[in-house]
Amino acid sequence: MFVRTTRPQSPVPADRRRRRTPARLRRTLTGWRACSLFLMGAFMTIPAGASGQEAVEGPKVVLGSVPFTLTVRGADGLSSLVEVRNAQGTLIASGTVGARQVGEFRNVVVHSRTELPLEVRVGNTVHTVTSPFAPAWFSILPPLVAIALALIFKEVITALLAGIWLGALAVAGYNPVQATWRLVDQYIVPALGDTDGGHTQIVVFSLLLGGMVGMISKNGGTLGVVRAVAPLARNRRRGKLATAAAGLAIFFDDYANTLVVGNTMRPITDRLKVSREKLAYLVDSTAAPVAALVPVSTWVGYEISLIGSGLTAAAGTTTGTDAAFLGGLSPYAVFIQTIPYLFYPILAMAFVFLTSYMNRDFGPMAKAEERAAAGRGLYREGARPATDTSASFVNPKEGAPERWWNAGLPVFTVVVVVLGGLYVSGRAAVDAADPAGVTGIFHHLRDAFGAADPFNPLLWGSLAGCLVAAALSLGQRVLSVHECVDAWLGGVKAMMIAMAILTLAWSLGAVTQDVGTAGYLSQLLGGNLPLYLLPALVFVTSGAMAFATGTSWTTMAILIPLVIPLTVSLAGGTGFADGSVYGILLGTTSSVLAGAIWGDHCSPISDTTVLSSTAAACDHVDHVRTQLPYALLVGAVGLALGSVGTALGLPTWIALPAGVAILAILLRVFGTPVPEIDSHATAENVP
Repeated sequence: MFVRTTRPQSPVPADRRRRRTPARLRRTLTGWRACSLFLMGAFMTIPAGASGQEAVEGPKVVLGSVPFTLTVRGADGLSSLVEVRNAQGTLIASGTVGARQVGEFRNVVVHSRTELPLEVRVGNTVHTVTSPFAPAWFSILPPLVAIALALIFKEVITALLAGIWLGALAVAGYNPVQATWRLVDQYIVPALGDTDGGHTQIVVFSLLLGGMVGMISKNGGTLGVVRAVAPLARNRRRGKLATAAAGLAIFFDDYANTLVVGNTMRPITDRLKVSREKLAYLVDSTAAPVAALVPVSTWVGYEISLIGSGLTAAAGTTTGTDAAFLGGLSPYAVFIQTIPYLFYPILAMAFVFLTSYMNRDFGPMAKAEERAAAGRGLYREGARPATDTSASFVNPKEGAPERWWNAGLPVFTVVVVVLGGLYVSGRAAVDAADPAGVTGIFHHLRDAFGAADPFNPLLWGSLAGCLVAAALSLGQRVLSVHECVDAWLGGVKAMMIAMAILTLAWSLGAVTQDVGTAGYLSQLLGGNLPLYLLPALVFVTSGAMAFATGTSWTTMAILIPLVIPLTVSLAGGTGFADGSVYGILLGTTSSVLAGAIWGDHCSPISDTTVLSSTAAACDHVDHVRTQLPYALLVGAVGLALGSVGTALGLPTWIALPAGVAILAILLRVFGTPVPEIDSHATAENVP
């Protein structure tokens, strides 16, 4: 509220007063007054969502011709009639909502800006929805701008900030000053403090693990591991195969896999002159794929719940034996049956071993490997590794014994505690839901890991690893308490760049949600399509959605409950009971999972891609640039043989070996052999 005060009139005549104030000064004062009013308005505007719970909640941004959902809360008393009208008074949605109940009005569509604001009548009360309007194509601009800027200028932090600001601009009603404030208070801070989504836990887990790496580097444990593994990993081929095998061994969680394998194997691959880009690829391509494939992991429970929702919705769209068949399917059984159809994850892991065993690469990866093998650097000149390994904390204390168990025991502790924590938390959830339980150790493990808390066990494991590393250092009198703290802090500081990138990537994911990117992309699944093309279209759409949003879990959450009923609908609701099109249903479901991982591997704003760069101490843009051709090749082969081939009747037991063979042939023909180095060689810029 602005209050204007008045002053007594000056006795000086008006013409003399005007002469005392030069024209330039008057113009300056007028400009400053206008500027100050603008800034005050910008600062005093109430942020979105600051007014508390509303009776009607709409989207942050209304996209033209893209359906959205209005959430309406019923008033006290009886049920209320709800009518939604556009600015012209045309009724576009209606229904009822119970007293004190929450109702969702889906598929509300606004085609142009002139139809806003919407008038929502709940009983006798009228509410207004005044969300900003944007054309549908705008929803993909924020992620595309961020990705393009990162790849062009090879600077990811500024690129992410630009993408977030562009999305916040629409959310703030195209007020650039408000968009700047929303960038911080509505996106960055909530992304960092999101405990429900696990963001805070992942940051703390990463920092604790970085601190543990700092201690085991200082107490000589890292060099001990290098010397212990050296007889086994005598050359580049064996070093890369050992890294890939370690990626398969830590199967229970993709985040733990990425950070543990990358930090543990990096000193070994550095010694063998394996480029940081190659290490990041090995880590990234064995993290999410193995976690998505094994029946016991943090992914399984999430995937099963989504499949169950889709099956329930699909059973309601048909009748007779098909409805009974779909309604009686076990979501876990469907998940197991989709594993042979997960072509991209399977072929991605196969390609990791092919490139490692054949010691061949192509494209930017071949140049990176040639550079490292020739001793011109583990990363390109001018690169900005996501983890700072140039600090003194990575060098062991002078005179520290090089004992492998000083590193091996803390890492083993992390793995054991995380596995135990997953089982304990999941078993408690299963027992609470079903006290009778299911007999059999496999059922116990399956149910427990499916219901486990996927984040808190990571915190327990990383903290336990830090405590064990400190106990070993102090117990052997290798480090003092002060030196342990300094080494731990050094490891934490080394993770700061990566945590900044990760937080901004999460913030951009929130922006894409607010501007409706996923909803716009999911529209690509509409229309009358030949049934055999549906798995391929779902794979491409899922990949595009994961690429644009940077998250495979959100992609799966949106598409799996959508595509299962869509498959039933396109099949005419017939044929599922006798299995004639059941294979296409499995292929479509698996295409969501496979496409989400594929898009994740291609996207520079994916959290697992960022963590892979972090664990490998690789420049993040270089990791994306070198991995992208590999992901595109494997995705194309999986699309042709898996999504299209199996839909046309090609058995999976033929398609999978054929895919591996094609990848091997292409690598042999187009790949460049990377020269081996002497087993005692030392890389030039190993910190």
